[in-house]
Amino acid sequence: MSKDLLVVGPGRLGRLIAKHWGEENRGSARIVGQTRSSKEHDALRALGIEPVVRDAATAERFPFVVFCAPPDTDYALEVRRAAERWNGEGSLLFTSSSAVYDCFDNGLCVESTPTVAKGRSPRTDTILAAEEEILKVGGNVVRLAGLYISFPANADRGAHAYWRTFPVIKERPDCYINLIHYEDAATLCVAILRRTDFRGRVFMGCDGTPMSRQEIMDVVSKNQECKTTFTGSDGPLGKKMDGSKTREELHWQPRYKSFEEFMKLHSAVTV
Repeated sequence: MSKDLLVVGPGRLGRLIAKHWGEENRGSARIVGQTRSSKEHDALRALGIEPVVRDAATAERFPFVVFCAPPDTDYALEVRRAAERWNGEGSLLFTSSSAVYDCFDNGLCVESTPTVAKGRSPRTDTILAAEEEILKVGGNVVRLAGLYISFPANADRGAHAYWRTFPVIKERPDCYINLIHYEDAATLCVAILRRTDFRGRVFMGCDGTPMSRQEIMDVVSKNQECKTTFTGSDGPLGKKMDGSKTREELHWQPRYKSFEEFMKLHSAVTV
């Protein structure tokens, strides 16, 4: 079996998955990135990813396929088409969202926690329908917590970067948020793809250290200028994700055990 990989949606996460897969299978894996347009094709080629536009894609099938494109008009259909590019040999993976878990009281959330009932939320309905397209053909799903990353020139990505742009946010400061660094999400995806014996499984991707909105911004304020205030006092809370089962089964650990640990290391490098 070859190690060829099709990345459907080679954005920030997809490119990191391709990078780690290529390093692990150096010289033995062809990596193809399927996009919606040709806009980023030169950038993909520079990374060693062979680009192809979705509508121009051939019927070629791959032993390894990962879908990490954002929702489109008909997400389930797009995911189904991606699943059809899998030849059934290696592994098929869909990067989903922890938003589907029905837990909004700051309670414990594990891999088997029930999902939001159909009809309650258009967003979760869309994601769960996409998951089903993968699971029914033997693919696997990883439900990721909030992704974040930092770049030079203060160009961070993640909840903290969004909140930092507002002096006042009318949301609860005590709502728990779960995070995972983009690099850790990518290595987790590679760990799942590597396990060709897994079929129809659901995994959880988080750093294992839930933090409230206020705690997150307190950490940010220690390292960067930040004056964000949360003023909400009602509404739904969050969840405290525990992905211990996923980590044990895959023998995987995140590099950054918490957002606070990442910020300390990042500030030490950039200051």
